[in-house]
Amino acid sequence: MIEKLKNKEPRISEKIREIFQQSYKIEAEILEATDFPPLNRTLENFINSDTEFYAYIKNNKFAGVIEIDKKPKHVHIQSLVVNPLNFRQGIASELMNFTLNHFKSKLFVVETGYKNEPASNLYRNFGFIEVKQWETDFNIRKVKFELLKK
Repeated sequence: MIEKLKNKEPRISEKIREIFQQSYKIEAEILEATDFPPLNRTLENFINSDTEFYAYIKNNKFAGVIEIDKKPKHVHIQSLVVNPLNFRQGIASELMNFTLNHFKSKLFVVETGYKNEPASNLYRNFGFIEVKQWETDFNIRKVKFELLKK
């Protein structure tokens, strides 16, 4: 089951931050990143965020969370995280399906670390096309994907 989260509630944002920390710790290892900005995100940042958060609920816990930033001309998938205990169970795909069907936009944009093959494969499987690569200030190579829906 997927539900919209009320991130303004500190208790909810604590749970969001917890799953972000668990998932991004794994991504930092994949990317061989010693300083990984998503791991430095504070609880206050989640509480005060204007983005929308949706959780895939499994056994009354957040198995995955997707963060959406609705822009005037596109939808930016800001983050997509899955609890490591729930890897390889189709949760990221469920969250992607939900997002692509729930938000009425022609253009969807997402970024990930270049070495994060599971994420890149997920986006490619949904029809996203790589449009850009660059090196960040944190020595992490990133890749940007876009999906233009008809």
